Amino acid sequence: MAASSVSINVMLAIHGKKTQAFDLYKPLRNYIVHHYSEREAQDAEDDLRAVQEMRLQVVAAQDALEARRDLLQKYFRALTVMESRFPISTEREHVNTVTFTWWDAFKNARKASQQNIHFEKAAIMFNLGAVQSQLGLNAERSTANGLKQACNCFQAAAGAYAYLRDNVAMKANPDLATPDISIECAGMLERLMLAQAQECFFEKVTAENKSSTLCARIAKQVGLFYEEAYAALVLPPLNQHFDKSWVSHVQLKAAQFHGEALYRVSLDLHAAEEIDKEIARLKAATTILADAKKQSKGVTGPLMDAVTKLELNVTRNLERANKENDRVYLMRVPHNDSLPAIQATPLVKSMNLDDALDPNKEKMFTGLVPDSSAKALSRYTEMVDDIIRTHNNKLQQESDVTRVRLKEMDLPDVLLALDGNIQLPEQLRDDVEAVQVEGATAALEQELQHLRELRKENERLLAETEGLLEKEERDDGQVRAQFGTRWTRPQSSSLTKNLKDRANGFASNLKQAGESDARIEKTIKDLEPLLSILKVQPIEAAIPPLAKPIVSVHGNEDQVAHGLRQLLNELEKVGSQRAGLEDALKSMKQKDNILPRLMTYSGSYEELFKKELAKYDAITADVQSNVARQEELLKLIKDQNDLFVQAFQLAEYRGARDKVVDQISRAAAKYRELRENMNEGVKFYITLQDAITALKQQCGDFVMTRDIQLSEMLEDLQRQVTSMTISGGNKPAGPGGYPSPYGAQPGPPQESAASNRPPPPAAAAALGGAATWAVRVCTVVVRRGRPGAAAQPRAAAYATTPPKRATPSWRGTAAFVPAVAAVPLPPLPAVGLWSVPVLPPPFAAPRTPFPRAPDRATVVWALDAPPLRRSVLYSRPTGVGVRVRRAATSVATATRPPRVPAMAGVWLPTAGAAEPASAAAAVWPAATVLCARRISLA
Repeated sequence: MAASSVSINVMLAIHGKKTQAFDLYKPLRNYIVHHYSEREAQDAEDDLRAVQEMRLQVVAAQDALEARRDLLQKYFRALTVMESRFPISTEREHVNTVTFTWWDAFKNARKASQQNIHFEKAAIMFNLGAVQSQLGLNAERSTANGLKQACNCFQAAAGAYAYLRDNVAMKANPDLATPDISIECAGMLERLMLAQAQECFFEKVTAENKSSTLCARIAKQVGLFYEEAYAALVLPPLNQHFDKSWVSHVQLKAAQFHGEALYRVSLDLHAAEEIDKEIARLKAATTILADAKKQSKGVTGPLMDAVTKLELNVTRNLERANKENDRVYLMRVPHNDSLPAIQATPLVKSMNLDDALDPNKEKMFTGLVPDSSAKALSRYTEMVDDIIRTHNNKLQQESDVTRVRLKEMDLPDVLLALDGNIQLPEQLRDDVEAVQVEGATAALEQELQHLRELRKENERLLAETEGLLEKEERDDGQVRAQFGTRWTRPQSSSLTKNLKDRANGFASNLKQAGESDARIEKTIKDLEPLLSILKVQPIEAAIPPLAKPIVSVHGNEDQVAHGLRQLLNELEKVGSQRAGLEDALKSMKQKDNILPRLMTYSGSYEELFKKELAKYDAITADVQSNVARQEELLKLIKDQNDLFVQAFQLAEYRGARDKVVDQISRAAAKYRELRENMNEGVKFYITLQDAITALKQQCGDFVMTRDIQLSEMLEDLQRQVTSMTISGGNKPAGPGGYPSPYGAQPGPPQESAASNRPPPPAAAAALGGAATWAVRVCTVVVRRGRPGAAAQPRAAAYATTPPKRATPSWRGTAAFVPAVAAVPLPPLPAVGLWSVPVLPPPFAAPRTPFPRAPDRATVVWALDAPPLRRSVLYSRPTGVGVRVRRAATSVATATRPPRVPAMAGVWLPTAGAAEPASAAAAVWPAATVLCARRISLA
């Protein structure tokens, strides 16, 4: 027992129980490994160490009081979590190597040991109450904040001992436990802590000079609390357990506050000049205080001083009252028992610690769920789901009933129409608003104009395409008429049939589309009266309003409408309450987690379920009340609506309104139909425009190819005429300085004067030129022959459709190597029609044989030719560099070709020059043809 040194009043605090340390970690871990698995044991490693550390701190008890209080609460929550997961007892399958030992708080030499986790919990709860009492005793009660703090701490201590009495003490095996954690001791300590908390209130009201009546009532309750604690101390099993000073202290405190209550009441009686009753109260107080002082042995000095001071005040007032009665009033003094009892006013109660001790706050051993708890939780969840589902279905059904019943009565639309707030059906209103945002009839006119513009554009493109084909056919006819049978190129009509058929098909499509556009335009004009209603904004303005009849029958239209509005407002409130009930049910289900209770509950699950499900009784009653109230309101609304229909003659109004609503609905539907038709037209014209554009491009490519053929055939005819006039002369020197036995070496012919194409530049200029250059790839095939013999080349020509036989023409350069076999190339994409130049060797056989050439050598000179990138390796050359692919296996790149004997020549035509341009050409030891031709791809 500890006593306060404050001179106000003397109070008590409880000393905590002592215990001894032991290893809690290893037995618990072994149990997890044995009953669960090693993996779960590893997962629970941190929780096991945390529990062990908490108990070591409880044993040490060296922290400050606030920290010790928090530790005890946390450890108690951890024990609650462990309770269902770790059964601690002497049984073989349980944790049977853990023994808790605690010493008695009031008899330090007495101890008890149990293999029972509830024994540990009881001791922890006892110490929690003790720490709270010490915090209350240490508070500075001379200040208002200190008094409040002390009062709260004493109430918390009372709550801890009440929890010990109601929830833990019976499970701690009372026969093997110490008396300090018994039910009787816990109840006595609760009363003692409540008495001291109430005493704090008494100190507060006396310090604030409150009325004597209030002070008396508070003091009376303090005395009753102490009296209840004293009654428990003098009965078994506590009468032989506590020290005499405890009993004397509690007894004297009870007497003190009973006397204080009588003394405070006597002050009011003296002020009211009820001297006889005043004397009776003071005599009773004197007797109580005198008897208590005789039996109080071992009481602390401050408490005895306080009682003595109160006794002196009572005696002084009693002597004064007796003198006044003997001299003035001469009243007969009644006995105190005949007077009304002083009413006690309790201002304190045991604090509820459920929240502070809630095990859900500790996220420990979450992976360890006993099978029995899991099954019980599943069953309870099904029961809750059934309750929630039943209530939700009922509420939803009633909402549907309300909606249908109101719809049948056309409510609240008719009331809104009466106020000028006419409303369309929500879906129709949204549809009309969307139409008006788009522009309504103005949007149709804009879309129609768009269709006209697209049709004109397609017609223009188609006319241009047909013009290309017609011009090419005219040009072909003119040349064919000029050359007659010498002009062997196929006629245009045989090649353009497919293109013309497609163009004719597009023309037919355009004609049909124009007819569809005309029908749409006519439909819009015909529907103008119907569609004009969509221009009204807001659209509700088109609906006639509801008004009171011109001739009133009963004259109570306003009263009827007002009554109907009130009923509808009440029904709306009921609906809002219904929505709140649905949310409340959902919230209750989310918060209803009884797993921690299941894992800590040792009684029958059925009892627990019944207790837990009882919390749904209140909301069940609310649901039933809501449904009943709705039914009552719907009946009243129906009767009131009948009066409303008669008063406002709604039949005629509904007919006019429905007619306008029907027009709006049909107008919106027709608008959507027309917009969809025009959207399809736009899509058609855009798709057709792409197709006509593609056809125009194809026709342009065809015309360009035919132009190239035209130019080349004209050049061939000119060359044939020129070759017939060539005569012999002096034999100039061949390549490498050797004389040529074949006569003069012909240079590349000049471009035909009939050709409007510019002549090709020299090779060096071509490599750096800005003109568009196309690539020509070919493989020269030569047959074996003796050294020095003339090789007879044969060329393969590549075009969009490869011809059956190549057409030789001198339009480039060729290098010839004797006795070389070449492999034909696969078809390659090409631009236009390619002709391969073939030139007989005008030089003598070389004196030094060429090196052995590979079986295949293809050289690609790529000058800005994207169409060939997919299938041909190439590089944009610098200088005269090219990329070479040999036998389709290896690739080499050179900016300058290797030096070989000058018996092979590469000839490139130059503008206005007949001599070979060998200085700008590459010399290769292979059957190679390099062809570069300047053409226009535009």
